[in-house]
Amino acid sequence: MIDIEQVSGGYSQEPILRDISLHIDRGSFFGIIGPNGSGKTTLVKMISGILPLQAGEIQVAGKSITAYQSRELARKLAVLPQLTSHAFSFTVKETVSLGRYAFKKGLFQTLSDEDGHIIAEVMEQTGVTQYADSPLDELSGGEKQRVFLAQALAQTPEIMILDEPTNHLDLAYQKELLDLLKDWTEKKQLTVISIFHDLNLAGLYCDKLLLLNQGKMSGYGQPDEVLKADKIQQVYHTEIEKYPHPRVPKPQMMLVPEQSNMKACNIDESMLKQSKKHIVMHVPIPLKSFSSAVTGSGMGWFDTFVNRYVDKNYQEIDHKGDMEHYLRQNGFDPNATVGMMTAVPLDTVAYLSRQGEGFSLFVVVTAGVGNAVDAAYGSKHVENMKPGTINTWIFINGNVTDEAYIQGMVTATEAKTKALRELHVMDKLTGTFATGTSTDSILIAASQQGEKLTYGGPIAPLGQLIGNTVYECTKQALKSNFERRNRE
Repeated sequence: MIDIEQVSGGYSQEPILRDISLHIDRGSFFGIIGPNGSGKTTLVKMISGILPLQAGEIQVAGKSITAYQSRELARKLAVLPQLTSHAFSFTVKETVSLGRYAFKKGLFQTLSDEDGHIIAEVMEQTGVTQYADSPLDELSGGEKQRVFLAQALAQTPEIMILDEPTNHLDLAYQKELLDLLKDWTEKKQLTVISIFHDLNLAGLYCDKLLLLNQGKMSGYGQPDEVLKADKIQQVYHTEIEKYPHPRVPKPQMMLVPEQSNMKACNIDESMLKQSKKHIVMHVPIPLKSFSSAVTGSGMGWFDTFVNRYVDKNYQEIDHKGDMEHYLRQNGFDPNATVGMMTAVPLDTVAYLSRQGEGFSLFVVVTAGVGNAVDAAYGSKHVENMKPGTINTWIFINGNVTDEAYIQGMVTATEAKTKALRELHVMDKLTGTFATGTSTDSILIAASQQGEKLTYGGPIAPLGQLIGNTVYECTKQALKSNFERRNRE
């Protein structure tokens, strides 16, 4: 659709852009990113024919952009510039209607029925129908932005060029606008070229990205190729971390603020409080936590950890909602709390602190085996899920990588299984050694301070400590529970 070959140019003899070459497919959403002054606006002005080239060539639909008459180019290409403070004293409908100008032989020619239909459609799609008779200069910045988008769409262009289209729009309208443009690329084969300052929006919506820096190409390709943490840090001169979006296969870039005032924290048993109702671990700073808990599951940051005792016949269907209600009733914020349940009396809890080289652990385990299961034969168990009876908390004073979190969970699970086998805990249904219970839960939470802990496998320093401590705590908790049952 658009071919850019060795293009250079700018506003003076010294070019702002140098040797830019790329291809933009028909029906694609193409994003241009880069720091201020990198040449983004200069490039879109060249593509739209506003700014002449100093070198190279731009072809639109196989034809040099310099060969197009202005009205002919306007039928093929629409431009939505950055919003300025100037606004015409037209009504909204009159402003949108100007988008049909390129299709008229005279400025004052009456709009056709087809024109009216197109205008009404784009006004509806951009959410400005309700302002049809309102003067444009009385609208807010976000409302004006949507009006000018409707005007551009009224041209029914093949190519739409946008310079920061989400400026002045709140989150809902940003999403609506970009969803609309993305939908048009797929259904109407509209080619969209847009400048973005928001790297995450660019990564979410664009099929390909161009990263400019000081007038040169620093990256070109699919978002995952261009949005690399080291490359973005180099171009933008700030610390960035890259993570996948939780719902769609797109990259997201996270700014890392300075944390010079972050208070030091050493997690230990002094922070553990115990009652008949629950065990609580409250720490002075949020910990990066990864868990299979009832509330606060997955990855997040939490400063409170609750292991709640429930009767072995607990049958609440909405156990998450019930847990949140329990937390609120007892003065805990569900948004800041990892919450687990256990049917094991809490006076059998076991906990140990262990010191490694440059880091330390504090492990808490509640364990019972009334619903012990061999995971290899889980399909043979058809009874309803019961409250988890082996809950494992692992608190780490150290800086843990995502890889080490996952490896640490595997190591802890293997250590728990070893403890069960040594104590001859059996799956009563299959007669084989149990590997856990039907709804065990696990948590790893780290301060993210101090030494970087890269690996959590069984022979890595972190993994060695996790494996040994979880093994010892699980055995101790199970023995305490066996002794209590024998006394009863």
